[in-house]
Amino acid sequence: MNYFSNLTLTKYERKQQSNPTVARRMKLAGKIDQQLKLCADAAYRPIRSVWVKNEAGQQELTNKAVRIQRWWDETDGGKVLLTIRYGAKVLQLAEGKNAIELASTEEVAEVLGKVRLAVLAGELDAEISTALGLRKLVFKAKGK
Repeated sequence: MNYFSNLTLTKYERKQQSNPTVARRMKLAGKIDQQLKLCADAAYRPIRSVWVKNEAGQQELTNKAVRIQRWWDETDGGKVLLTIRYGAKVLQLAEGKNAIELASTEEVAEVLGKVRLAVLAGELDAEISTALGLRKLVFKAKGK
C-alpha cells in the first residue's frame, strides 16, 4: 500500500453516452458534406477501408471507392429538384413536400450549405425521428 499512499485517489464514473439526437445531426451533416463535394466534382467517390482476401488467401486492408447517389435531379423543364435524405428515406421538409425546387444546378451547393446549417441547428430533428420511426416499423414487420 506504500505506492497508493503517495497518490491522489478518487472515484471513477463513466461518462454518459453522447446524445443520440446530436449524433443523428452529425451523421446527416456528414452526408450533406459528401453531397457538397459531389456537387463540386462529379467524379468524387468517398474512400472506405475494407478487408479483402489477397491471392494467397490472407486478409488485407485496402481502400475502396464507394458510390453515392446524388440528391438532386434535373427535370424536363430545366428546373432542379433537391431532396434531403436520411439513409434511404427522403425527408419531408413541409407538409406533403419533400423537395426543394431550384432554377439551376449552380444553386445546389449554396442551398446544401444552408440546409447543413439548419440541420446542425436542429431544425430537421423531427423529420429525422420520423424517418427512423418508419425504419423501425419496417424491421419490426419483417421480424414478426
